[in-house]
Amino acid sequence: MEKQSPEAPRFASTASTVSTARRRLLVTGASGFLGWHLCRAAQTTWQVEGTYHRHRPPLLGVALHVIDLIDLRRVASWLTELAPDAVIHTAALSQPNRCEQSPDLSYAINVEATRVLAQVCGDRQIPFAFTSTDQVFDGQTPPYSEASIPSPINIYGRHKVEAEALIQALHPTAVVCRMPLLYGPPSPTAECFLQGFMRTLQSEQPLHLFFDEFRTPAYVEDAAAGLLLALEKAIGLLHLSGPERLSRYEFGLRMAEVFGLEKNLILPSKQADVAMPAARPADVSSTSDRAFKLGYCPRGVVAGLMSTRAWQDS
Repeated sequence: MEKQSPEAPRFASTASTVSTARRRLLVTGASGFLGWHLCRAAQTTWQVEGTYHRHRPPLLGVALHVIDLIDLRRVASWLTELAPDAVIHTAALSQPNRCEQSPDLSYAINVEATRVLAQVCGDRQIPFAFTSTDQVFDGQTPPYSEASIPSPINIYGRHKVEAEALIQALHPTAVVCRMPLLYGPPSPTAECFLQGFMRTLQSEQPLHLFFDEFRTPAYVEDAAAGLLLALEKAIGLLHLSGPERLSRYEFGLRMAEVFGLEKNLILPSKQADVAMPAARPADVSSTSDRAFKLGYCPRGVVAGLMSTRAWQDS
């Protein structure tokens, strides 16, 4: 039976919490895979500004700022001066293996920088959305809802749990969005796992994928739309997963079918057969019923892959 969290998710009233009539939205991590797609999606209703650290993303119509999130004093003073109307914080060190190998860097980016952003936004009542992860769970009791108690098994998940708690304390009206495995077309400065899978098959090399690791993947443009919806309508915890539970192996087979790649090169493998720095939860499939009720409508994996192919072919 699912345990109940003392911090139950809450939602805003039917009236939007943020009017988006050309107000200024700041997106951190605009050079990232999700951040770049989010900036593009947000421009229909917001005046968008974005941050990046090293790689300036090509984003027509978006005001870009070079920011090192580890420089906490500068971040606090800069954000105070910028005074955006809302903030979506996507910037993160999001590779679990890298977080395991560089825990201090992970803590600085994923926890401390988030604390400063939440503090400034909370003090000034600036609407704030944060991208957390399904890696906050141990994978033993799926499917996970917002009421499930976090139990991370790697440093990335632990740091995201700590960041979630800080946000809830410093900015009680913020929304914490737990994101699933995301896929879709690459940005000019970042790609997702899908591109690596495709390169392997296109080079006629075998692709070993886990058949015992399950996720609820979401197409990146749907996830971006979900974040914008959450910023307007949600408070507290919100899951933005896709509608299907799939193993990595099953995902790979669907990818090969949509892109016309050789299925026989995709070989099933077990998590235990691959040594990795970070432990990986076996099944973090999540339910997003609360987001669905708000209007979140992610497409299925085949439809998302077909959209990715159409983007690639355009």
